[in-house]
Amino acid sequence: MIIAVLGSGGREHAIAWALAKSPRCEKLYVLPGNGGTAAIAENVEGVDATKGEEVLAFVRAHAVDLVVIGPEAPLVAGVADTLRAAGVLVFGPDAQGAQLEGSKTYSKRFMQDNGIPTAAYGTFTEAAPAVQYVRDMGAPIVVKADGLAAGKGVIVAQTVEEAVDAVNSCFEGAFGTAGSRVVIEECLTGPECSLLAFVTGGRAFCMATAQDHKRAFDGDKGPNTGGMGVYSPVPIVTEDELAAMIEVMETAAAATASEPFAHDYRGVLYGGFMLTPAGPKVLEFNARFGDPETQVILPRLDADLVDIMVAVAEGKPEDVRLAWRDEWAVCVVLASQGYPTAYEKGKKITGIEAAEELPGVTVFHAGTKRYAHGDLVTAGGRVLNVVALGSTFEEARARAYEACDRIDFEGKQFRTDIGLKAAHGRSSWE
Repeated sequence: MIIAVLGSGGREHAIAWALAKSPRCEKLYVLPGNGGTAAIAENVEGVDATKGEEVLAFVRAHAVDLVVIGPEAPLVAGVADTLRAAGVLVFGPDAQGAQLEGSKTYSKRFMQDNGIPTAAYGTFTEAAPAVQYVRDMGAPIVVKADGLAAGKGVIVAQTVEEAVDAVNSCFEGAFGTAGSRVVIEECLTGPECSLLAFVTGGRAFCMATAQDHKRAFDGDKGPNTGGMGVYSPVPIVTEDELAAMIEVMETAAAATASEPFAHDYRGVLYGGFMLTPAGPKVLEFNARFGDPETQVILPRLDADLVDIMVAVAEGKPEDVRLAWRDEWAVCVVLASQGYPTAYEKGKKITGIEAAEELPGVTVFHAGTKRYAHGDLVTAGGRVLNVVALGSTFEEARARAYEACDRIDFEGKQFRTDIGLKAAHGRSSWE
């Protein structure tokens, strides 16, 4: 098969890496790709991945058999709809299904109407009533821009004043049009856990659990980021909690095939959970693979990703087969100095080959660029995802950090405590 992956981050490198291992993958394109995907696929610049007609023109010109949509923006823009209408096989939900991520108000209504446990909330289109709601509810409280904000439109406010500032920032345009409507939620407590599922035909095929680290600095300090590290599976999740999360994902998948929420959902549904004292509750749904969760989930997949994605895209749940390697995976994100605020690009990267000489280590590129003369340089805030597999959690974690030490670029920053809480057990969150 000739396959095209849309996107440029670490998630897309991990997807391309897994697809390239399949004997069914004859040719692989990544639009636009990065310095890492260039080694396993043909990067293609100049195609706007959010414009369905541009993607369709490329697909037709290159006889692409399967399109895999990585990021959320093309999904919300309806790229899958355009391609499917033209008879192209697509892995990714339609625009209506993508509203589970594209609109937090829509997502909360979806959860509420389908009996999915989630935080109490209010939705607002003006600042004054939103501020009053904050003052009535008190803090801590969560303020969310309703639309897509590249993973940065969520503020967990510890004080009422902080929450009021967040509300005002949203309505003043800090997140563009994404903040023209604001969702305010009660602040749930407990460890977080992600559970992703392949969804097709109203059925959910759950993947392995993973836990991301959103804060920029050690000890869960600093601003929220797109994710600074992740591991899989999550050892603190009990059997009852996992069963409850799987039930939620199956309920959500079934709802995508039933009125009034019926849509053409053929792709991944990401469930972000809080493991509260009252049981798992959904923090958010995303309509695609998580980043960086994908980078630890796919290396543990013991099945052909092309087979899975074709079955999902064709709407044939009976053909979906999942199996998992009995290993742990830990990912540490190497970021540019200053991330998630201002940072410089163009810093030369060395040591990736030495890192990948370690057993079980793979380095996925997130924000890199390779020049024609061969130099690899930084080209984003999150630069590299250093992933290690191990027979134990401790082995995988130690190996990931050993690999990080072998990689160098000016201003390299990373958290040194990825997975540390999990290694110390559930009491670390109490």
